[in-house]
Amino acid sequence: MALLWHLLVLSYFLVSSTLVPGTLAAGKAFQDGEEARREADRVTNLPGQPEVKFRHYAGYVKLRPQDQKALFYWFFEAQEAPSQKPLVLWLNGGPGCSSIAYGAAQELGPFLVGNNGTQLHLNKFSWNKVANMLFLEAPVGVGFSYTNKSKDLYMLGDRVTAVDSHAFLIGWFKRFPSFKSHDFYLAGESYAGHYVPQLAKLIYERNRGASKNLYVNLKGFMIGNAAINDPTDVSGMFEYAWSHAIISDQLYNNILKECNLGQSENQTRNCGDSIKGFIEEYSEIDIYNIYTPVCLANSQRGISSSKFGVAPPASLLSKHKFWHKLPSGYDPCTEHYVEKYFNRVDVQRALHANVTKLSYPYTTCSGVIQGWNDSPDTVLPIIRKLLNAGLRIWIYSGDTDGRVPVTSTRKSINKMGLKTKEEWRAWFHKSQVAGWVQTYEGGLHLATVRGAGHQVPVFAPQQSLSLFTHFLSSKTLPASRF
Repeated sequence: MALLWHLLVLSYFLVSSTLVPGTLAAGKAFQDGEEARREADRVTNLPGQPEVKFRHYAGYVKLRPQDQKALFYWFFEAQEAPSQKPLVLWLNGGPGCSSIAYGAAQELGPFLVGNNGTQLHLNKFSWNKVANMLFLEAPVGVGFSYTNKSKDLYMLGDRVTAVDSHAFLIGWFKRFPSFKSHDFYLAGESYAGHYVPQLAKLIYERNRGASKNLYVNLKGFMIGNAAINDPTDVSGMFEYAWSHAIISDQLYNNILKECNLGQSENQTRNCGDSIKGFIEEYSEIDIYNIYTPVCLANSQRGISSSKFGVAPPASLLSKHKFWHKLPSGYDPCTEHYVEKYFNRVDVQRALHANVTKLSYPYTTCSGVIQGWNDSPDTVLPIIRKLLNAGLRIWIYSGDTDGRVPVTSTRKSINKMGLKTKEEWRAWFHKSQVAGWVQTYEGGLHLATVRGAGHQVPVFAPQQSLSLFTHFLSSKTLPASRF
């Protein structure tokens, strides 16, 4: 027995001295490789950038060995104590619009593009004041994200976007392992009302039984002016236009009479005529913020009924066609500045972007995605499931947005049949009413932001930062002026 024991001990040391060092060496080489990639992604000479103390990184994460997809990201460490702050992934919608061109460069990032695309301005209310902020261009075909297989552009939809975004996160955490233990949140707006809950669901499901290397420390998500339930999104949009004196009583009643707002297909010709009238009423103002002036620098950026020719097809009520047919807005001039900035060769070089020399220019929303193959009519069951799983979920709404207005969001949440925990009340920022909020059993929050359009941080930067800060801390929004 003693001899057997000595042989076992000897064999252990022999194996340790031969196999383990090699394994450790391979692990160290992998770590060193990712560390080198991380350092190579660090942005140090971005044209027009104000001087800052925090670090930021940009580059690509290749998704899987068997395919040829790579997603582009831009990551900003928190301005102070990043090791103690949560990590937040921000997604914009579209589908097919860039989170970097919108979220990072126009809304809530630390550097906002201005001066006709020649300069970056420091955002005093950047969300990286309270969190480490990660912006992702997804799916492939959006912004700088690419695939070397053109057929991938024909296979995109909600499912592929969620799967690829999850693969990106796993790869990104390998490159930035120090953030893997941080509380992780998702946030986004618009069609990210689909992206965010579906990615959260995928993370939640894959976390069960996942190894330490594949586990994502997801705590919750926040979505704004979000498309979450087709029938109520559409009916709420028409109701908002009528209640805000944009369309007439007659047109509104015709829409209610002629259009079956519970479905998108098989609409009548009369319904098509009514929808055309609705679009014409929005042709001279900005649907994304009904009270802001439009950019006059390029009058062609507007939309007119002639764009549709005859009455639009009945399927215009379908979100994928309807979404893109309506006029884009807030400030089209800013979009022009952003596109000009990110098409600069020196900017792309500094951001380690466009390494494959894409055959098309950088645009805020993709012009190369060839269709959208899947999208559920509703994500309300997903939201309910994740709410029951204990995730923190807040939904906010800028109340001057006509595209996914507060009427749509309230109708959608009411469809969930949740019990109210705290009744509708005002919330405050700097002694002024910043909006209204209602809390439901299970923790769901619905908050409005007064005077803000579709992109809330553009129109109410201070209030949006306050809202975001309270979400991260799970603290109640202020209920009084002082």
